[in-house]
Amino acid sequence: MKAKVHITLKPGVLDPQGKAIGRALASLGFSGVGEVRQGKLIELDLQADDAESARVEVRAMCDKLLANTVIETYTIDLEP
Repeated sequence: MKAKVHITLKPGVLDPQGKAIGRALASLGFSGVGEVRQGKLIELDLQADDAESARVEVRAMCDKLLANTVIETYTIDLEP
């Protein structure tokens, strides 16, 4: 089973990388871009018996290591 974890900053948390990306896009002539928020994607190959046990395991990974839950939020997508 494959898990994709999308991690982004919570609303209201300053995103200096997003701001830098937004400025760079504007300097390249992309004028229709509003706010830019930057995040990360982590892909995991799991050996799990079912989707629910995989989700529980990945959630524990996120809470303990992959995401800083004070300032970040995450979503988990599972693929067979």
